[in-house]
Amino acid sequence: MRFVLTDEQREFARSLDALLRAADTPGVLRAWAAGDHGPGRALWRRLGDAGVFALAVPEAYGGVGPLPVEAAVACVELGRYAVPGPVAETLAAGVLLAGVDGPAAKEWLPGIASGAAVVSLRLPGHGPYALDADAADAVFTVDGDGLRRAPGPGELSVSADPARRLFRPGPGGEPVAGGRAVEAASRAAGDWASFATAALALGCGEELLRATVAYVKQRRQFGVAVGSFQAVKHRLADTLLGLEFARPLLYGAAVELTEELSGGRAGTGSPEPGAGVGSGTGPAEGTPGSGLGTGRGAGSVGAGSRTGPGMGALGAGAAVAAAKAAAGEAGYAAARTALQLHGAIGYTEELDLAWWLRRARPLRDAWGTPSACRARVLAG
Repeated sequence: MRFVLTDEQREFARSLDALLRAADTPGVLRAWAAGDHGPGRALWRRLGDAGVFALAVPEAYGGVGPLPVEAAVACVELGRYAVPGPVAETLAAGVLLAGVDGPAAKEWLPGIASGAAVVSLRLPGHGPYALDADAADAVFTVDGDGLRRAPGPGELSVSADPARRLFRPGPGGEPVAGGRAVEAASRAAGDWASFATAALALGCGEELLRATVAYVKQRRQFGVAVGSFQAVKHRLADTLLGLEFARPLLYGAAVELTEELSGGRAGTGSPEPGAGVGSGTGPAEGTPGSGLGTGRGAGSVGAGSRTGPGMGALGAGAAVAAAKAAAGEAGYAAARTALQLHGAIGYTEELDLAWWLRRARPLRDAWGTPSACRARVLAG
């Protein structure tokens, strides 16, 4: 299966790239890690104005979603620039609150969609922590079939990435909803958190590889650039392969999530070679092969059986797990490559790339470690 983004999706990615390139994200990261959330919140609002967080919020609450493909496009860009804050958690909270509906959805979803609200999340089966709870306007936790708003950020724990601050929300808090709707919404939110984190990890790995390639072109030993050494070329090629193999799994998971949202996986056909992968309300936008559509609905991809690499007949949850395992491992491998090829300078706090190096492993393990994700894929 061949995934190609539409012109609109590529333009969306370019607009986010331009916004983030002008935002001095290393400075924002340093301030965030020091407890100064002002620059990060200002950037968050600009991302909200660009429509990033509206991608997980239904139109009834001021959003444009849920749109998994566009969410993947956005999160890859945010990962490339290491944007701080609970990005995956806020997107997942949009899915969670929309799933349970009620007063909490009406109160929080418009703010999430606009970027005015930062929300963190803790779900069963995904560890005891809520990311950046001290910077969040609300922390939602699920225990069994009960959803509540935590009374405060809780106890701070040490993280490998100082710009990813982990908190243990305490017991108690305001009850929000209960019952089977919470359980179903929690599972969907967990898939979205894992999916968004996979995209962030892929973007992080891409930036690590880009910076490393640029560095080995200018660093010289024995009178030549170290990038001309065969061993260095092979290491970089292996890193690129890992990232490029993860990319179709990410967009495959986006298609599966879209089909799940549109009402199931009926049908038996597999897509024709080169066919566009649509998620629009009719045929995929553009010409055949132009890419993943921009709306919800049937699109032009055959549902059901999959013959593309890595897809098989996975459902949405297993497809997300496959993408998370591949992207997380590829991003972490890119960090190891970057550290080795930068040499001693890679260890220094002054090097901006150190923030990406520290981020890769936490992204690999957040919302599903590689072993947990592989187990889910095997379980189907």
